Formats: sequence, structure tokens, C-alpha cells
Amino acid sequence: MDKVKVLERYLPPDAAPLIGRWIDYFKCEFKISRNRGTKFGDYRAPFDGKGHRISVNYDLNPYAFLVTTVHEFAHLHTWNEHKHKVKPHGAEWKANFKRMMQPFFQKEVFPPDIKLAISNYLDNPAASSCSDLNLYRSLRKYDPVKESVHTVEKIPIKSVFKIKDGRVFRKEEKLRKRYKCVEISTKRVYLFSPVAEVELVEG
Repeated sequence: MDKVKVLERYLPPDAAPLIGRWIDYFKCEFKISRNRGTKFGDYRAPFDGKGHRISVNYDLNPYAFLVTTVHEFAHLHTWNEHKHKVKPHGAEWKANFKRMMQPFFQKEVFPPDIKLAISNYLDNPAASSCSDLNLYRSLRKYDPVKESVHTVEKIPIKSVFKIKDGRVFRKEEKLRKRYKCVEISTKRVYLFSPVAEVELVEG
């Protein structure tokens, strides 16, 4: 099947032809991957006879899929220019990400709130990667609603919740950017991102 037709299932349709051209131009193996709880996408540099490889989680909404795809292609482009001589999310990567986003801005692919969040993210050198919470929250608004899923920041203090692997925690106070949470069975303390997705446990 034509790769652009496949990409249209995951991306905003206007974005699919350009991503298809990038895959060909950069001779990149592009894989639509299962969900990985710790990351949206991944770039692997040429190694051991294999060329550039990018994978993006299949279950992202179209805007998150596109932002993640451009993020990973910016890594590829930066590697072609500098190999391993620069930081993964340094100035060179940021410049490439910003430049590679421009065609999608020109096509008005993104809703205004996501476009603004991307622009703010790119203008803020303190935000080292797509862990930027403002951008993450903007993208997440376009996810399908899951009734049972909440983010840690939205549930009350002392709420009991469980994560995907079944472990159960109690939410405690916020420490700088993350929330202190205590695992019920071991009493060990863990720090959770405000946007970590969890399921409430009925008391």
C-alpha cells in the first residue's frame, strides 16, 4: 500500500505527503510502533549495517503523532550534520526542529493552541525536549476521552491510584515539578510527573 495512504491514518492528512517524502529522502526505516509507556517515539542512528530508523507509537492522536515524527526527523537531520558531536536536544537539534516544523505551520495543520505551545516550546531554551508540560497538555486535549484515566495533577491529595503494571500508590504533596507518591505495599516513595496517567482506586 502507498505509504502516504498509511500515514494518513495516523497524521493530519495534509501532513502525510511531506512525511512520506522525508522517509524517502533520508532513506529512513519508519515504523509505527506499539505503545511504549515511557516514550512517544524513538530515533536510532545508522549502526551495524542498518540505516536511519524512526518509530512512533501508533496510538497517539494525529497532532501528537506529527509533533513526535518531526521531533525524531530533527534528530536524524542533526545526526547527518554533526554525528555524535552535539547534545541530543541542543541548539542544533532545536534549530532543525524549528525549521522542519515550518511547512506544517504554513499549511495550518495545527489548531491555534498547539501551534502556540510549539512556538513557545521552541522559543524556550530551558525546555530540553518534548517533556515540555505545556506542549504535552495541549496535545493531550485532542486525545479520545478515557473515562477511567486521570492525570496525577488532577486528582486530590491522598487519592489512591494504580498504574498500568497494577501497583497502587497514594498521592502526597508536590515537590517542585513532581508529586511525591507512596507505594501502598512497600511504603517506598516515588516521584510522578504531573501528567502521568493513572486510574483511581475506589476506597
